[in-house]
Amino acid sequence: MLRHEFQPGRLIAGTALTLAGIIYAGDAGGAWETPWFVVIPLVVGGLCLAGAAAVLTWAIRRRRRSPGESTPTPPEPQTDAHP
Repeated sequence: MLRHEFQPGRLIAGTALTLAGIIYAGDAGGAWETPWFVVIPLVVGGLCLAGAAAVLTWAIRRRRRSPGESTPTPPEPQTDAHP
């Protein structure tokens, strides 16, 4: 499995949207009654919190990078020029 960097913004957004889905599924299944306006603040608040976490993560990672370190550039493609 390829390793990837941890992105807390996506985790928060996924959690908020999963919770909204569970609330609507419980309402559709008859387990409880959910007013339509309950999920809107949950989704909007979760997405705002996820955006704030993403910006904070980006700022921390940018600051921790050493000044001389740059992002690696891909190698130039080689052309086979035959005279």
